[in-house]
Amino acid sequence: MSEEPQEIGERAFNFAVRVVNLCQSLEGKKGVSRTLVNQLLRSGTSVGANLEGSKGGQSWADYLSKVSIALKEARETRYWLRLHVATDIIPENQLAPLLDESNQIVAILTTIIKKLKSDSISHFSFLTSHFPNDRYQPKTTGQHPLEHR
Repeated sequence: MSEEPQEIGERAFNFAVRVVNLCQSLEGKKGVSRTLVNQLLRSGTSVGANLEGSKGGQSWADYLSKVSIALKEARETRYWLRLHVATDIIPENQLAPLLDESNQIVAILTTIIKKLKSDSISHFSFLTSHFPNDRYQPKTTGQHPLEHR
């Protein structure tokens, strides 16, 4: 029986749990920089946190921003994992499954972002071609969109 694919938010949560467990095991290890462990911990847990936060996005742009930050954090986590291997803090065979998962999360988030952007462009093109008045054109008032008039 094959397992159903996990939702990306749940997958990122499970990834964060594995990163936390790894960082806890490195805490007392002699010769391991606390800074490296903290960087890995911050970025590894931030992926899922940003995906969770995206669910409450106030707009499509806010949602896209949170998912993009999650991707950035996933890439950063992959970097820190690779650095731990390259500096012989952790043997590569021990980190291979976590590195593989980080690569898969990066690939999934990249695909999600490309799809979101593609859908947005298609939706915008549809609106501007079917409603040619300036209703869907960006307004250039010179004022920041969050400032009150």
